[in-house]
Amino acid sequence: MAFKKSVLIVNPHAGNGSTGREWPRIQAAARDRLGHAFTSCFTSGPGDAARMTRSHLLDGADLIVCIGGDGTLNEVVNGFMDEEGPIRKDARLGFIPNGTGCDFVKTVPIPRRLEESLDTIRQGHACLIDLGRLRYGRYHDAPVTRYFHNIASFGLGGEVDARVNRTTKAFGPFISFIWSTMISVLLFGKKTIHLKIDNDYDKEIKIWNVAVANGQYHGGGMRVAPGAVVNDGLFHITVIGDLSMAGVFRHFSKLYNGRIGEIKAVSCLTGKKVEAFSRQTVLLDVDGKQPGNLPAVIDIMPDALWVLTKSPVSTE
Repeated sequence: MAFKKSVLIVNPHAGNGSTGREWPRIQAAARDRLGHAFTSCFTSGPGDAARMTRSHLLDGADLIVCIGGDGTLNEVVNGFMDEEGPIRKDARLGFIPNGTGCDFVKTVPIPRRLEESLDTIRQGHACLIDLGRLRYGRYHDAPVTRYFHNIASFGLGGEVDARVNRTTKAFGPFISFIWSTMISVLLFGKKTIHLKIDNDYDKEIKIWNVAVANGQYHGGGMRVAPGAVVNDGLFHITVIGDLSMAGVFRHFSKLYNGRIGEIKAVSCLTGKKVEAFSRQTVLLDVDGKQPGNLPAVIDIMPDALWVLTKSPVSTE
């Protein structure tokens, strides 16, 4: 596919600053492999990537390439969307992963290596993926709307995000997330929430975490939704319920090896709409960011966004 106007949205702080340090090499490789001219835009703070993406799409860009991690990609995805859906249904999204987590590319066929990811963008194989649309609270302010491409969770996940984003990521994603998870388990405690999924599930329950998944992995490699598919029109919802603290540590490895469904206190469900509220403060995790808290209403947006991938996205 020939693109008329391409824009690279670059987060120089992604990957603990490695994107900025490696930019000359990334730029040279992009000039060599993309085969067409492009404009580069650098973010300097939260919200920049979404604003830049939206502005360039409305100005005629038909290819937006995100360079960063899942948090930057989430902002770019939100730049494609307004409250009702995509602002440009014909535009494509490319991704050059270079961040702390980059969990999304563990589900979809987007290469991690720079040269291979650029070749994937040049070849222009586009797949439609679903997005989640989240309406949530923001510390006593009016509800806001945010989209996610990978996973939104509430409970322990939000606590972990807040801790990860306050501390150094110099030791890499796995150590950053696993350390923050273990500390959060010790300090956090379970929460009581009311959870509703479509018209099939409506309960008040005690939980450690609820993951509403479009992709399979989050938190630096935790495979919390092994059955999730990004284009099946469904969320795969993993509820980690009333598990003892000893049980959390005993089953910790199952968070990473895809066997989470074997834990007795874990429920694996599917649905198109999830609603949750609590009398306690329960923090959200949205693609690795901690933007607010419950209450939240989450619904699926099928076939919402064209993403450039190396091969077709699996439907199984």
